[in-house]
Amino acid sequence: MKLFAFRGGVHPPDFKALTSDLAIEALAAPAKVRVPLVQHLGVPAQAVVKKGERVLMGQVIGQCHGFVSAAVHAPVSGIVTGLDGVPHVSGRTVPAVEIENDGKDEWHPDVKPVEQVTREAIIKAVQAAGIVGMGGAAFPAHVKLQPPQGKTINLLIVNGAECEPFLTCDYRLMVETPERIVRGAELLMLALNVRQCIIAIEDNKPRAVQVMQDAVKGRTGIAVQRLRTHYPQGGEKQLIYALTGREVPSGGLPMDVGSVVHNVGTAAAVADAVDKGQPLIERIVTVSGDAVEKPGNYRVRVGTTLGHVLAAAGLSAERCAKVIAGGPMTGPAVTNMEVPVSKGTSGILAFSAAWVQAVEPDACVRCGRCGAVCPVGLNPTGLETLAMKRDVAGLQQLHAQDCIECGCCAYICPSRRTLVQAIRYGKVQIAATRKAKKN
Repeated sequence: MKLFAFRGGVHPPDFKALTSDLAIEALAAPAKVRVPLVQHLGVPAQAVVKKGERVLMGQVIGQCHGFVSAAVHAPVSGIVTGLDGVPHVSGRTVPAVEIENDGKDEWHPDVKPVEQVTREAIIKAVQAAGIVGMGGAAFPAHVKLQPPQGKTINLLIVNGAECEPFLTCDYRLMVETPERIVRGAELLMLALNVRQCIIAIEDNKPRAVQVMQDAVKGRTGIAVQRLRTHYPQGGEKQLIYALTGREVPSGGLPMDVGSVVHNVGTAAAVADAVDKGQPLIERIVTVSGDAVEKPGNYRVRVGTTLGHVLAAAGLSAERCAKVIAGGPMTGPAVTNMEVPVSKGTSGILAFSAAWVQAVEPDACVRCGRCGAVCPVGLNPTGLETLAMKRDVAGLQQLHAQDCIECGCCAYICPSRRTLVQAIRYGKVQIAATRKAKKN
């Protein structure tokens, strides 16, 4: 297969060796979980349980509200003790269901495998299980399986690139349970009615490439493709271009070029939903950084606080200066350790002051490096200026909405300017202006 090099990108140190050889370890569920009803892009789920009610593991506690939404399930069995808000990685407070764990892990009787595996049954199972994109975007997976009329899909890409530094949860999933990923890929192909699937893995993961190649032997239509390590290779638009040369248009979606991309974790979750009836109530989380004594990859129940996970990993509170939810290139810094793990939490990184010293940004030196590395071909400094001026028309003219917030521009900037934050601010202005016009 001919591979294509997407424009821009950077090569940050990956620091994956800290956890790549550490097997996935199941973390015991805490005494109490606080399960957010906002764990996905789209409309929040609506609580369907009451305080004082006993719930069983896998029971729906937050129902889908609209097509672009995702159901939320109880990760433990126990008593609902609250329906108050919970801190979110965005800094907001979001609605949540608090459950006191009875320690029994008693499954709800509705958790059972699909009897007859058809396209319609797969889509229904994926939606019922509340599966979202587990690479970080957390977009409801069932939506991607139902392309609108006029969109013809001929390629499924299963994303195992995992290009963010430090993160190895996808790597360990590929190495330890490749059959779940391949089974999920086959189910996704059936749901999309496509005959070709590529499992894409960067070449800094040779063991994963070999394991997945062995797993797809004898499977019709599924191939493993090794990719040159290059951040942000895992961005779906960059991944599509690297594999096929197809370029998703400005403002467009992968479906516009006949492609659908799902993360390896999402594929495994689809296999669990169809073959076991198991909803998405836990995920693998990489815990790393120099402020934890036991870095590793942990299987964590949704609703477990970041503080609980870090304590289990041996957090040194005295040394810890910064905690990041996700990877260092795109993940937000978190100050409240009561923020719960959600379906999209791929990593929790804890660093000492030696690793995260604050620097004051200098004036832009007009070097052009940010534009050179932008994988979308934007003008980051121009967008920063327009965002600070609140020039919404200018932001739209320079395609601020196409920014994938990968962080390449801020990473390469010699003046350490906060370019990504500025562009995010500009995108918020665009969204607010559009909302005001609708009203």
